[in-house]
Amino acid sequence: MKAKILTIDGKSKGEINLPKSFSAPVREDVVQKVLEIKKTKQPYGPNSRAGNYSASGKIVHRRHVWKSQYGRGMSRIPRKIFSRKGSQFTWEGATIPSTRGGRRAHPPKPGSMVNTRKVNKKECEIAFESALSATADKKFVERKYAGIKKLDKEVPFVVDSKIASLKTKEFLKNLGKILGEKLSEIAIKKKSIRAGIGKLRGRKYKKSAGTLLVVGENEKIKIGKFDVVNVKNLGVNDLAKGGLGRLTIYTEEAIKFLGGKK
Repeated sequence: MKAKILTIDGKSKGEINLPKSFSAPVREDVVQKVLEIKKTKQPYGPNSRAGNYSASGKIVHRRHVWKSQYGRGMSRIPRKIFSRKGSQFTWEGATIPSTRGGRRAHPPKPGSMVNTRKVNKKECEIAFESALSATADKKFVERKYAGIKKLDKEVPFVVDSKIASLKTKEFLKNLGKILGEKLSEIAIKKKSIRAGIGKLRGRKYKKSAGTLLVVGENEKIKIGKFDVVNVKNLGVNDLAKGGLGRLTIYTEEAIKFLGGKK
């Protein structure tokens, strides 16, 4: 499988042989499994000792017993003693959730949020190859982006490594020449306010995935308009963010690195 190498101006410079993984069969089920297992969540919850005051457990509720609640019209909950005069006590409920400053009822448990699931190495390799192959398949790219009805250009986009030396303004200008007007609008990440009551539930903003730029091992570029990943750190989460067929631009050096990767 071959791909055109594009210059900074979007003109064809030549061809490059793509690695075998770009023509591998796409296993959507394996990719979905790996993505699910690689999900991370920050564990959170209250301190295990929070709200545990020195309440002496349930107080006795029988007659003829010293320090009893009997005949006082008191609910049977753990109480803390604040003062005492003879056999008279000043009690206040403590520890249990229904009392002031007590424990939380059914708090979130950090242990349940730690992902302990594992995946086989071969499955990870199949998922990675499938995600790479999907970036070179027009059907998957068209299916992922609603704004693309029919893709006129060939995928994947392989660009001359000089692109890594451009500044942001120059880069964005040349991006339109490489991708075209329609694709360049989809390529840039967009952030918008969600329509609906989800704004009140911790998800006020929506973000588009945008384009992924894969640079070579020794190349560096900083642009906030879309995601940039070094080929050494490239993974399934980057290539299949939001679904298979992400619009991806590879530099020439990145393709050579993937070709030499065992």
